Amino acid sequence: MTTQPTKPKKNNTFLELIFNIIIPSLILMKLSGDEYLGTVNGLIVALAFPIAYGIYDFVQSKTFNFISLLGFLSTLLTGGIGLFELDAEWLAIKEAAIPAIIGLVVLVSGFSGKPLLAKLMLNPTLFNLNLIYDTLAEKGNVAEFKSKINTANHLLASTFVFSAAANYILAKMIVTSQAGTVEFNEQLGEMTLVSYPVIAIPSLIMLIGIMIYVVKTITRLTGLKFEQALNQE
Repeated sequence: MTTQPTKPKKNNTFLELIFNIIIPSLILMKLSGDEYLGTVNGLIVALAFPIAYGIYDFVQSKTFNFISLLGFLSTLLTGGIGLFELDAEWLAIKEAAIPAIIGLVVLVSGFSGKPLLAKLMLNPTLFNLNLIYDTLAEKGNVAEFKSKINTANHLLASTFVFSAAANYILAKMIVTSQAGTVEFNEQLGEMTLVSYPVIAIPSLIMLIGIMIYVVKTITRLTGLKFEQALNQE
């Protein structure tokens, strides 16, 4: 009797929003006054939620990747900026640096011949990769397919460039108070809350567009229908 491999636990988007955005934002905006938690304790408690959720998610999924590591470090850096009362400019730089680093890694991966996009989107659990690659080889379209995937990888890198620029502008516009003050915590909470619809949703739309581009490339170069390209198992 053979045992089925354990499937990795899927992320719970609702919990991610609650612990990474909504709860920290509400604490920073509503409970950072001296009559409640205070500026320092408010910041610590607010940042404890995404850190705790990150640790919980790692324990549940048993996976830890580069992007998750950067997200974890980003939270710690935000706390450091607030606790050490650094200039708000450092927050804007940090907000831009994290997606910029990810974008650079994605871009470099394309030049190395192993585009990160291929690992992210050409997933064997989603696509019948053996059929796709065999059909591409039969039609002599392997080189063109690799070129198109590399183009999509550049587009993916550009989404992180957009995110870096948008993060910097948003931080400069919203967080203008000195770190260590109630106003700084409130503005940090507002920025965290606003960043989701202003940055995350447009980035998601761009990612969907890239995915559609990849799917159309597969169907055009292989002649397969979308349903045929999918993994039916």
